[in-house]
Amino acid sequence: MRRRKKSSQRKRVGRVSYYLHHGAWYLYYLEYQDGVKVQRRRKVSDTEEEAAQIAAQINAQLASSSPTPFSFTSVSFLNLRQAFLNHHETVVKSSPATIRRYRSATQHLENYFNECCRSDLAHSIRADHFVAWLRKQKVSPNGHPNTAKRTLRDKGLRFVLEVCRSVYIYAAQQRFLPPYFENPFSKLNLERMRIEDAKPIFVFDAEDELSFFQKADDWTFPIHFILAKTGLRSGELIHLLIEDIDLENGWLHVRNKSELHWKVKTRRERSVPLIEEAVAVLRRVIGDRTSGPVFIRHQFDAFSSPLGNLDQLELQELLQQRIAHADSGSGLTLSQTMEEKLAIAVWREAGVIRSERMRNSFIRTGKLAGLKQSSCPK
Repeated sequence: MRRRKKSSQRKRVGRVSYYLHHGAWYLYYLEYQDGVKVQRRRKVSDTEEEAAQIAAQINAQLASSSPTPFSFTSVSFLNLRQAFLNHHETVVKSSPATIRRYRSATQHLENYFNECCRSDLAHSIRADHFVAWLRKQKVSPNGHPNTAKRTLRDKGLRFVLEVCRSVYIYAAQQRFLPPYFENPFSKLNLERMRIEDAKPIFVFDAEDELSFFQKADDWTFPIHFILAKTGLRSGELIHLLIEDIDLENGWLHVRNKSELHWKVKTRRERSVPLIEEAVAVLRRVIGDRTSGPVFIRHQFDAFSSPLGNLDQLELQELLQQRIAHADSGSGLTLSQTMEEKLAIAVWREAGVIRSERMRNSFIRTGKLAGLKQSSCPK
């Protein structure tokens, strides 16, 4: 009778055993995950010495009830996406606009899981299949349901994939992915992805600029003149307060207003010099007002409105009172999103212009001037 081949003898370090199998060293141990005993069997190295070191490390982690390198919690992409967005809202404290962009970008991947994947587990993703699917999807460029739909431009596609890559980086940090699971979006070389269908950039020449300002009305002209001569972003201009301007010395100060839930896009404050023409325009816009936003809505009466002539400190105190009142009424601490809504209401009651209104006025004035190719970025 043939003698049965004797299997390789297992070696043990505490609760972890390691053994040679088909020319490689494997580990075997038991651990508890969410109260359930789970078997772990993994190939770890090609040498016995390295396997012994890893076994000792895992045994120490088991003894201290710490997570081992091979333990992870499987989650659906729906739960992963929500955890990622909550992390940015409550931990990283990203701006509401950033969170909205992340939510919009990750919605594409959630739709892909719902339509094309048999499993909803986050680690079942095939990034190359997702990219091919995403290139065929038609979306509204500005998110409005009545806008004509089109496929994503290269720049938008790249942004979606970059956000998805960040989601899986977060998942790896939280041990939501299997051991040695490589980020599927890191393999795509997004930095080398070419942008071939970007919108053309237009710049006004002297003749176009003159034609544009000649067609602008009394309310539109100061807004776009200051934007053109200072280089401010639209959000910086509409949140500009009278106290941020030094007309005597010809300086405009772009400042963060964190207590009013508004910050400069780059978070960097700066001072901008004003030419004489810009100073004259600002003097006319401000008039007899002493506080409040520099640029206000077309039919807004700052002197009859309760919030129309308040400085930054007074607006901050009013916002804090409203937040405290809302907190006491609900019995729960308000989320960042709810506080942001209250802040937007305070800004609006103070006379602030909607950024969308500025964009529309720019496009409308450009068409009147015969500059149909002109558009105003958000």
